[in-house]
Amino acid sequence: MQAPADGYTFAVVFDTHGVNPALQPSLPYDTKRDLVAVSLIGTGAMVISTVATSPYKSFADLVKASQTGNSVSYGSIGNGSLGHRAVTMLAKAGKMDLVHVPYRGGGPLMSDAIAGHVPVSVGSVFLAKPHIDSGKLRALAVTTSQRSANLQGVPTIAESGFAGFDAPAWWAVLASAKTPPEIVKRMNEEINAALKQPEVADKLAAQGIVTNIGTPAAAQAFIETQLDTWAKVVKANDIKAD
Repeated sequence: MQAPADGYTFAVVFDTHGVNPALQPSLPYDTKRDLVAVSLIGTGAMVISTVATSPYKSFADLVKASQTGNSVSYGSIGNGSLGHRAVTMLAKAGKMDLVHVPYRGGGPLMSDAIAGHVPVSVGSVFLAKPHIDSGKLRALAVTTSQRSANLQGVPTIAESGFAGFDAPAWWAVLASAKTPPEIVKRMNEEINAALKQPEVADKLAAQGIVTNIGTPAAAQAFIETQLDTWAKVVKANDIKAD
């Protein structure tokens, strides 16, 4: 935002951008006023998993266990992370007693999840899938409204009794709000062209990312919805950053 708004400086962000204003009210900029979306690169699912030896054979088992007076612990990559926020929203909607265990990154989370030190984990498909494929973890549900192409046999939370539930991971390109619209439009067109290249799309798909071909206006609307959604979740549940 401090660089010249000439189309030579952009920001690449992911889903934490959608919660930063709520978690860090002292940010030195106004997220909605000072930044403009150029392109929504894509979205991806988070997956809720349990160790292979767990008694939870399905997502329904987890729901039942957490609704019968016994708390169930789950790990995420940290306080305020998308996994933390998504499960918090889920727990409130389903009156589930789910206790958050924050980890400092995906590596420590997966180590404890595989060892069974934390009963349930929530992480990106890219993070969890190798351990699901190896049989060390059992996938219970994904957080997006559509099933993940990388885990087609795993149901969504929405189709598991929580209609409308959708908490995707996402990636976007932003520019200073002072950037001329014609530059934003041109950059959007070039990003869309790159995303259509098979080698680019295939590499992103292998990481669980569904590429998005859209306009700056559509990307801006998506991001503003994310900002509004997660601000409410953070406030209602008194979520604090690490």
